[in-house]
Amino acid sequence: MKELKEESGEEGREEAVVCSRRRILKGSAALLVGGIAGRMSNAYAAPAPTFAPAPPLPWKWPRLDPTEAGRRAYRSYLEKKG
Repeated sequence: MKELKEESGEEGREEAVVCSRRRILKGSAALLVGGIAGRMSNAYAAPAPTFAPAPPLPWKWPRLDPTEAGRRAYRSYLEKKG
């Protein structure tokens, strides 16, 4: 770096920044960690959403016999060939 400074004759300017893989990986990891931390803090700061209770069904729920439902499904499968 000093050689570049001396050759150009400009000592008032900053040195050129060297971009190494290690520096880029460190920077990207720090950015990722900061982004995750910021996102988590936003999630905890937001109020919990409130939902209205679901309305009741407009029909009565029938009781199903699992054995009879299985028989009907099996017969329907055989009659319609899949």
